[in-house]
Formats: sequence, structure tokens, C-alpha cells
Amino acid sequence: MSRKLGSDGFAHKMIHLRNRYFLLLDLALLAILPALALALRDDLRPEFLFSLAVYTLVGGILWLGVFFYMRLYSVYWQYAGIDEMVRVVSAVGLGALLNLGVFFIVLRPLGLVSDNFPRSIPLLTALLVLAALLCARGSVRWLDRRLRAQRAHDAPQERVVIYGAGEAGTLIARELFANPQLGMRPVAFLDDDPHKCHMTIQRLPVLGGRACIEQLARDGYADRLIIAMPTAAGKTLREITARCLEVNLRVQTVPGMTELLNGKVTVNKLRDLAIEDLLRREPIVNDQTAMLALARDKCVLVTGAGGSIGGELCRQVAQCAPAQLILLGHGENSIFMQMHALRAAFPELSCAAVIADVRDAPRMRQIFAEYQPQLVFHAAAHKHVPLMENNPHDAVTNNVLGTRVTLEAAHTHNVEAFVMISTDKAVNPESVMGATKRVAELYVHARALETGGRYLAVRFGNVLGSRGSVVPLFRQQIANGGPVQVTHPDVQRFFMTIPEAVQLTLQAATLGRGGEIFTLDMGEPVKIVDLARDLIQLSGYQVGRDIEIEFIGLRPGEKMTEELFTADELYERTARAKIFVARNGVKPLPAQNAALYAAMDALIETAQRGTAQEVRAQLARLVPEFKRDAMARA
Repeated sequence: MSRKLGSDGFAHKMIHLRNRYFLLLDLALLAILPALALALRDDLRPEFLFSLAVYTLVGGILWLGVFFYMRLYSVYWQYAGIDEMVRVVSAVGLGALLNLGVFFIVLRPLGLVSDNFPRSIPLLTALLVLAALLCARGSVRWLDRRLRAQRAHDAPQERVVIYGAGEAGTLIARELFANPQLGMRPVAFLDDDPHKCHMTIQRLPVLGGRACIEQLARDGYADRLIIAMPTAAGKTLREITARCLEVNLRVQTVPGMTELLNGKVTVNKLRDLAIEDLLRREPIVNDQTAMLALARDKCVLVTGAGGSIGGELCRQVAQCAPAQLILLGHGENSIFMQMHALRAAFPELSCAAVIADVRDAPRMRQIFAEYQPQLVFHAAAHKHVPLMENNPHDAVTNNVLGTRVTLEAAHTHNVEAFVMISTDKAVNPESVMGATKRVAELYVHARALETGGRYLAVRFGNVLGSRGSVVPLFRQQIANGGPVQVTHPDVQRFFMTIPEAVQLTLQAATLGRGGEIFTLDMGEPVKIVDLARDLIQLSGYQVGRDIEIEFIGLRPGEKMTEELFTADELYERTARAKIFVARNGVKPLPAQNAALYAAMDALIETAQRGTAQEVRAQLARLVPEFKRDAMARA
């Protein structure tokens, strides 16, 4: 044991050897290696001693000059990698050229070395110098890895299989090897690419594809599986996760590309698999140049900035280097928290927090006059379907009047673009919330056609993780021990993540010319009951054994399925493969616009003074698709 400790103590000292000791070592080597080269090439004859001494002195000066020039004595060799080794090779190459030049151009013509002194000595010396430097510096890195491996062997380690032998997987493996204190030891890769199967990457074998997962877990070969595929589709992640859960194998992942943005895949970004991962789709192909140009050096205002979508809009807009970012919201606590987070993440960003109600026209005009925003994202809205069924007055004033007030203030102050956040519940709405958002869409479209302004709307499906959405509710019910309450076994919804929704919004702002309604190709709708089952399993429980699923029936205003476009909307794909656009939400006739505005005035007046039944009746008149009997829903 003491011998081991002593050995480790020596290794520890070697690892932390300072560069001044490397300088002394190099001096000794440069004094010895020319003689060794001569011994390898020829006998150390007495007549060569003077020539050898001259060459050793001159060559040593040249070598040291090159080493200082290439900054070999400023490298911390414990963490040296390929780049540092390339620097050593480059330094030796440059030194060899200088030595050869001086030997043949200066030393031999001047007679400082004899004519029969071997001409290959500079080259042989260079090869020996290269070998000596690489061994000396490389041994520090080797000793460091040996000590880490020894500590990893002594400490309890989880055996980790990494799924995905690409760039992300190799980065994870490298970090796990370098940090045994994390308690995870990579033992193998899995990858569906048959060309990688049975190869070795980062000293780890590639054992096969996803079909190997169950066998590895049953044989005790793996304690944890890390999915290192940031661009993997949700379907792929669902299948891999199902295999892991079947054999009680813990599964983690790296974030998707929409979460990583410009960040790198690292171990500290590893997290347990979330329901958002299982619904992941192929990432939207962004026009980064257009997105940067959209907000760079401009004043951008975001209403509803304290909400989930509004907050993510602020974060992504902040990355575009706007001249100023205005966070407008009605709730002071949420706006305060968003401002705190933004200032921490973007210390150079100029931003202002404004507490205001979008229904307050004088206040909104004052804000636009003071800040003169060039780009407006209108995310402020009431969105909870059951709540708005019982509060139709506020649904109308916030979603309809608030949109009109904000858009008119934007129009008065000549904003470059106005983007309204809408919802798929506005299509053939059966809820008060959906009907109010449809009215807001109609108004934005009509004003865009009437004024020529770049006013447009973006429809979202359900946003995972937003406040009040189904996923946080299910998680709370699971934490409480169940049951998880689902409205109906056949109810379906379209889902998207918050970053994905915001990317769509920014893309719409770059593509829109005015009057369009954009939506994402959201793939197939997801059954809510399947979502509940996945969440229960990801939480480590079994459906029916640990947590029950309870069906409670559709709530007022809810539909079995959602739609993305109305029957009379003509929609088409845009230049972005995952984004659709509808261009004809209303007819561009002045008489129809006037009728729309008059009906909106009547609706708003009813919401401010009338009964709930009267508000619903006005909505039903304004939105023909609002199918339910307004009086019966009182």
C-alpha cells in the first residue's frame, strides 16, 4: 500500500511539473542528443569532437529559440491534447529546417565543422528531439490519465452505455473518462449505423443498435444509458426509452438542438429524459442571417413578456443583439423574474420593464410614444379554456380589445412588423377562448390588408411546459400519488416545445409581408392518455400499479381534436420546410372590414356592460364557426 502511495506521489509530482523543469530537461537533451545521433550514424571519432561541440552549441541555441517562439513553455501539459502535440511537431519541424540551413550554409562553408562530419546529423538529431519532446510531454498526460483511471477503479462507478457514436457521443465519452469523480464509467457505444458496429471509438466498442439494450441491462453490463443524439426525432427517442423502461435501465439524454442553440454538448447538460424529448421532431431549418437582421440594432417590444412564450421570445430576441428590448406585462413578479434572468444571461443588453395592461389604450399609446418600438410581438392573452368559459368578459377584453389596442398603437407609431401569437383553438372554435383568438386573427388580417402593414399571426398547438399546460398538471398529480386525470381516452392534441414555438414566431416575422397566418407542420396529433402514460413511466412508476389514470370527461369548451386551418383558408408551404402559411383568412373588401369592426365594437361593449350570455351570443354572431349554442352554455 505504501509503495502504491509513493508511486502515486511521484506521479502526482510529475503531472504538476512546471515548465522551468521542462526547460532544464530540454537543455540536457539538446546537449546529449547530437552525440547520440553521431553514435547512431558513426563512431565517436576524436576528429569529430570539435565539430560536434560547435554543432551542439549552435543547434541548441536554435532549438531553444524555436521552442520559446512556439510557446512550448506556456503549455499546461497535464491537459495537453492533439493541438499541443501538433505544436510540438511544428516546433521540431521549424527547428530542423533552421538547423539544416545553418549547418549547410554557415557551419560547413566557414569550416566550423569538418568536411567529413556526417551531413545527416541535423536530421537524425531532429528525429531524436521530436521523440524526446513527445515522450516527455506526453508522459505527463499519460500519468494524469493513469491516476484518474486508478481513482475511477477505486471509487464506485456506474457502467454507462452511450447511444450515439457521433460527435456528441464522443464528447460525452471523453468527458466521462476525464472526470471519474462524476461516478460514471463509459463501457460501450450503441449506434444504429451498421458501418460503426464492431468498431472502436474513444477506446470503447460499438456493440450494435437499439436491439442490444435489453440484453445489456439483463446481463448487468449497463447501469445507465445516455442518448447522445441532439437531432434525433421523437419517434426514435420513444422507442429507445421504451426498451430502457422495460428493463428498468435509467436513461438520460442531451438536450435537442433547439435547446442547445449555439451551445456545445457537455456532461453538465445531461438530464433525465423528459416528455418534451419523446415529442421531439426534426429541428426547423432556420435562416440565421434573416433572424439576426430581424432584431439587430432595433427596439423590440414583447407583450406578455412574463409568460412562457413571451419569456422565451425575449431570450431568443436578446441573442439577436437588439438596440433595446421592452418587456411589457401585467404581472409585476413575472416581469421582475424575466428581467433578472435576462440581465444575468445578457449583461450588455439594454432592456426595460414596463408594467401595463394591453387593454389600457392611453397607457399603451404612451408606451409606444416613449420607446418607439420597431418590432412588436404580441403574446399577451388569456389562454385557459375552462377558465375563459366562466369568464367570457375578460376573455373578450384581453384577447380582442387588447389586440386591437396594441395593434392600433403599433400602427400609429409605424412599427416595421407586428406578430400576434394565436392558437389552433381559433380554428372552428368551440370555446370562448378560441373564438376570441379567432376574432383577433380576423382583425390583424383585416388591418394588414387595409393599411399594407406587416401585421401577421402565428398559430401554435399546445405548448409543452408552459404555465397551466397539461404536462405540469400531470407532473403535480403524479407527485401527489395520482390519479392522473385525463378528459377522454380518445382526445388528441398537437404539441410543440416552447423553443420550437418561438423559433416559428421569429421565422414568421422574417417571412411575413402582412396578412398571413403561419403555423408549424406539427406532425401527427398525440393522444393525451399516451402522454399521461409516458409521464408516469418516465417518473419511475407503473400505470395501474403505482399511479392510476382517471377519465373525467370533456370540460366545457374542449374539443376531441384540434385543427390547424379553417375550411376556407388556402394554405401552402413556405420556403421553410416545416412552416405553412394561410393568406386568405378574410376577404379584403372594405365593406366586410367595416362590418367586422362594427361587430367587434359591439362585442367589446357587450363584454364591458353585458351578461355572459350576451357576450357568447355576440361571439357566435361574429365567428360563424363558433358552433355551440351560446345561450345554452351559460
